Amino acid sequence: MELTIDRGRCVGAGMCALTAPGVFDQDPDDGRVLLLDAEPPPGQVAAAHEAAGLCPAGAITVIGDPPGPRP
Repeated sequence: MELTIDRGRCVGAGMCALTAPGVFDQDPDDGRVLLLDAEPPPGQVAAAHEAAGLCPAGAITVIGDPPGPRP
């Protein structure tokens, strides 16, 4: 799994940073998304997928397989 972001689309809602704080953060200057880990470890894959789905601007793209069942 790999993540990409489009900072130009980001509206700074912060759902990504709240949902997957180990993968996303917000820029302190403009509030837009910062990608901390483009290839999150297995323990953060589900949260990263959820964050992408919650993004109101569709600024996060997930490339690769969806997460497996949650333990």
